[in-house]
Amino acid sequence: MTRVMIVEDDPMVAEFNKRYLEQVGGFILAAVCSTVDQAMEELEKNEVELMLLDIFMPGKNGLDLLSYIREKKKEIDVIVISAASDMERVQKALRLGAVDYLIKPFEYERFNNALSAYQEKAAFIQKQHTLNQKDLDQQLLRKEEKHLPEELPKGLTQETLKIIWNAILQLKTGTFSIEDVVIHVGISRVSVRKYLKFLIDIGVLDVKVSYGTIGRPVYQHELNHFKRHVISQYL
Repeated sequence: MTRVMIVEDDPMVAEFNKRYLEQVGGFILAAVCSTVDQAMEELEKNEVELMLLDIFMPGKNGLDLLSYIREKKKEIDVIVISAASDMERVQKALRLGAVDYLIKPFEYERFNNALSAYQEKAAFIQKQHTLNQKDLDQQLLRKEEKHLPEELPKGLTQETLKIIWNAILQLKTGTFSIEDVVIHVGISRVSVRKYLKFLIDIGVLDVKVSYGTIGRPVYQHELNHFKRHVISQYL
């Protein structure tokens, strides 16, 4: 469980962030602070791995706190959640090491994407000791995501994608075939294959080819847990 501190001076927004955090799962709330000074005090007493940080607050602002964290060399990741949308503040937050930046008001889906991506990145880092360039680009820098299609390809619908995606999540197996999905959803094999190809193209699924006793190729699909957050923008 990742220990999280919320730094937000608006009690209602802090409560929303707290509830969103509970919905995502995998996180435990360590503290809620309404000022930067209070957050600094809590950081001396509590172990925190992730901070959800507002910028506009009375007294010292969120960027002051972010600077403090870096100066003290505290190993805390920060996701900024703020109404500050001017380039100067956004750029400064990123230069100070913010791992993500959400502009208020935001939707739960965007919040969920940020937290899910953070979890996947943290899990990947724990498992890896060395990296090749492909891993670095795809798992940490996420460069290839800039080239993802904005919409579903022609012929695919959001409703059917949701049905197939839910079936994949319900399979609970390491690998699965097209036929496994067809049995669950009752959709033609041709249609299921199109949707699985799309999920492979955006990196959410990996595919492996094996050969049976008669030499025919068997395609086994496997969920890429490091990239599963990508699907949310199409559902």
